[in-house]
This record gives sequence, structure tokens and C-alpha cells, in this order.
Amino acid sequence: MGLFNWTIRLDSMDGERSLEIDAIVDTGASYTTVPGNLLRDLGVTPIDKITLVMADGRRAEYDIGETRATVNGRSIPTLVVFGADNARELLGAYTLEGLRLAVDPAHGRLIPATTAWA
Repeated sequence: MGLFNWTIRLDSMDGERSLEIDAIVDTGASYTTVPGNLLRDLGVTPIDKITLVMADGRRAEYDIGETRATVNGRSIPTLVVFGADNARELLGAYTLEGLRLAVDPAHGRLIPATTAWA
């Protein structure tokens, strides 16, 4: 799948601060990742730590926090990873699934997801 960028708005959980970022849509990334300095400026605080496996197989521990994500008019509370201050913003699978959005790789866009009911 080709990578593409998409605008996402992140809001503090109290709704007092917001931030728009241009993130790489990456369904291979479990969680949305944002530079830690931007999350701290937004008022997001770490609630836990998570160990992530990098594409090259390395393991690294990161702080995670909660924020409200809005994409295409859909909004949900979601977990975000505190990336390095110079990290590229990633829109990950956890947030996309929560927003009920799917990737249309042929057109480089996000579309409403259809879900099978078993």
C-alpha cells in the first residue's frame, strides 16, 4: 500500500486545546504517534508505557496518553504514542478503527469502513 498524508485534529480531553497535524496514514502502525513535545503542549499526559516493535525488529518503550481525534468529521477518544520530538506524525490502525475509517489505497484517501457482523 502506498503511504499518503491526512489531516487529523487532536483535542485535549478537556476540550480546551487543539492541534491540527498532517499525519502519514500508516495501517502498519498500531497507534497514532505524535512528537511528545506537541502532545505535552496540548496538555496530554502519559497514562502508561507501551513496548512497540519497530519495522526493523527493534523493541522500544514509549509513553502513551489519551486525546480526542477528529478525522473527516468523526471524533473519538483515542490512545496516542509520545514519539521523539522530531518524529513524523503517524495516523495508526487503532485510531482509524475507532473512527470507523478504512484506507482506499487506490485513491490515497480515507473512506467509511464497512464491518462484517458475525
